[in-house]
This record gives sequence, C-alpha cells and structure tokens, in this order.
Amino acid sequence: MAPLKFCANISWLFTELPDYSQRIYAAASAGFRAVEAAWLYESDLEELQRAKEATGVEVVLINTPPGDVKRGDLGLGAVPGREVEFRRGLDLALKYARALDCKRIHLMAGRVPVGSHRMAVAKEMEAIFVQNLNYAADIFSKEGITGLIEPINTRMTDPRYFLDSPHQGHVQIAQVPGRNEPDSAGELNYSYLFTTLENLHYQGYVGCEYKPLGSTKEGLGWMKE
Repeated sequence: MAPLKFCANISWLFTELPDYSQRIYAAASAGFRAVEAAWLYESDLEELQRAKEATGVEVVLINTPPGDVKRGDLGLGAVPGREVEFRRGLDLALKYARALDCKRIHLMAGRVPVGSHRMAVAKEMEAIFVQNLNYAADIFSKEGITGLIEPINTRMTDPRYFLDSPHQGHVQIAQVPGRNEPDSAGELNYSYLFTTLENLHYQGYVGCEYKPLGSTKEGLGWMKE
C-alpha cells in the first residue's frame, strides 16, 4: 500500500511569512515535498522559480485569478459578462504554471451575482462555465495540464459560490467545523479517511488547506503520525 502524498497549501499554511517564496522554503524544511496555492500572482515569478528549484518541491496546483476581490469576486469561470476577463486570467495562470512546471490548474467558477437568485441564473451560468471549460480544455490538452473544478460548501464556506455539489478530483483536507488541523477537535475521523484513501489506492496529492491553530510547523504532528 503506497503512503499518501501530502502537499502544503501555502495560501493557508506558513502565513506567518509574508511572501510565497519564503513559504515554499518553510514547507520544504517542514518535510513537504510539494506545495499548492490559491493565488501567487502578486509574488515575483523569478523568486518563486528560485525557491522551487532550490528546494526541489513540486508545485502541484494553482487557481485561476479570482477577479476583483474587493468587488466580491471569487473566480470568473461561470460569471455572466466576464468571459474576456476569465480568458485574461487563464493566460496569467498558464504563464505561472509553465514557469513553475505546475500541471494542475483549478478553474474557479465564481459566485452567483449579488441580487440574483441561484435558480434564476443557474442555466446561464452553467452554459458560460461549460463554454469557458471547453476553451481552457483545448489549451490544457496542448500544454499537458489537467484542469480541476472544485465545489465549495455553500452552507458554511461560501453561500454564493456557483459550484456546490461534490465531484471526484484533487483531495483537500481540513477539520470540521473550525477548518483547523486534521487532528484538532471536530467531526471528521481523519485516520479513518486516510486509511480509506490508501485502500482505494489514491495516487494524487492530499492538499493541506486548513487554518493552523498556532504555528504551522508545531501543528504538523498529525502528518508524522
């Protein structure tokens, strides 16, 4: 039985360090062989490349840009009227993915527009999302990149996110309901879940996308166990 492979989500872990390139070094020194991140786009790409090459970590996954966060955007893939911005963001994600040899890009669907009812816009948003996914898939097939989509829990995490039902794909972990370390107090039995993934011969990475209760490194005892 092959052991599970864990990657540090450096948008959530090692946040005591301000720069993503510093977090790559910290993840490597903590024993991670791979990292993932939501948005690296404010970081200097050459610094990120240097950190990756110096540590030898694999960059497993990045997200397409969120859009205008101050306006409440969280991705643009399914958002009506934002198709041109989605394609611009996809170009930027590809630039970073190529430079960091990252083979997976999460195509963020985005939120139901403010003032719109989910059921009223669902068909339009689904059609836009499929159109944008087809556009991305054509590019990804030439680049050797896998596109991922991620449903987000609309009850506790983001009530307006468009994709809200589960699909198979890249696995990310955090305890419920506090979104802390897997061995923190909560509802999920991660020793059972990890054993289940191993028994299913899961070959992908398990992304650590949780909020550390203290320092990231001190909270990694669960992974050693």
